[in-house]
Amino acid sequence: MYQNQLLAARILDTTLDGHNLNDVLGRLAAGVDGPERAQLIDLTHGALRRYGSLRARLDRLLSRPLTEPLIDRLLIVALYQLEATRAAPYAVVDHAVRAAEKLSPRLKSLVNAVLRNAQRRKDELDAELTRDPVAFWNHPEWWIALVRQAWPRDWKKVLDAANQHPPMTLRVNRRQISADGYLHELADAGIEAESLGGDAVRLLRPVPVDRLPGFQSGRASVQDAGAQRAGSWLDVTDGMRVLDACAAPGGKTGQLLECHTLDLVALDHDSERLRRVTQNLERLSLQATLATGDAGAPQGWWDGRPFDRILADVPCSASGVARRHPDIKWNRRSNDIRAFAATQRRIMDALWGLLAPGGKMLYATCSIFPGENREQIDAFLARHDDAGLEGDEQLLPDSDHDGFYYARIAKR
Repeated sequence: MYQNQLLAARILDTTLDGHNLNDVLGRLAAGVDGPERAQLIDLTHGALRRYGSLRARLDRLLSRPLTEPLIDRLLIVALYQLEATRAAPYAVVDHAVRAAEKLSPRLKSLVNAVLRNAQRRKDELDAELTRDPVAFWNHPEWWIALVRQAWPRDWKKVLDAANQHPPMTLRVNRRQISADGYLHELADAGIEAESLGGDAVRLLRPVPVDRLPGFQSGRASVQDAGAQRAGSWLDVTDGMRVLDACAAPGGKTGQLLECHTLDLVALDHDSERLRRVTQNLERLSLQATLATGDAGAPQGWWDGRPFDRILADVPCSASGVARRHPDIKWNRRSNDIRAFAATQRRIMDALWGLLAPGGKMLYATCSIFPGENREQIDAFLARHDDAGLEGDEQLLPDSDHDGFYYARIAKR
């Protein structure tokens, strides 16, 4: 266990330095698989979901801040295990001491003392942390304030949902099988699941994708039920020319092509991420035209032919998927929202010129902040006399789906 504690501490340290958790996992844990990888993901994601309370707990257990960051992160990981896992406390402490010996032998006694003290003072610390908003809600203060302002009736549910383990939901490939048919295949494989409507199927317990029937041949894909709503919101019919802007990693691209025969262009500014779109399409046996370029600067990639539909899945705070990507809560800053809003405006205005008269653009984010959503749409409508809103929807994270926003705009 101590090797995973040690690796989790390193991953946590790099992530909290401002790096993407999934990228860090891919780089530092490339050779870890099977049960060890599953445990590593739990340690890192779980510790970040609860980082507010773990940070506050550790600060109260230390007489002064640690000067060695990796020991600090190791203690965060071990406190998470004591607080939220079934690991035997004595084993957690013993392994953490062994890991500390690898990092800084002179501090192994401190690690032992802090973790044993954490167990003795648990009730006392629990009571103290209820009076600390960041510790209690496990979100930064500015994030809590924005959610309270935006959702005064539901803010507690929204924050609580963001701290839960996300559901594992599949999108069934209707070109190969119906959702009901795939539910039977899952049952035959000993995997419990239920329908969420349409092509969405939620597993009662997550499983590795290689256990899913026909996954490698494209029978199903992992995609949140909220993300799957994009397909119906875009209002697509066969034969249309469609742009999926900011397409990587390709979930919505795949969904559109599973449901319709389209002339589809999948665009992304990152050529490395665009390779994931290629891989997903190959697995699904589907085809699209892939283009690398900035959605806000079409002159670099557009061929001059207008689109009937545009999916503008724009960069955003990703505040609606924080439970799935818990590093977001701690690496975002309040002024990031304004920066994202500026990028969103630039992309929307640029893409609008590529839309055919009578065409429709779907603005999509995985955000729960109005400044990136309805406020953005109202400002766009004020700038463009030829734009009309056909409808919008704000999804808040719950047991069925993550948080998303959709707004469909028609070009008169």
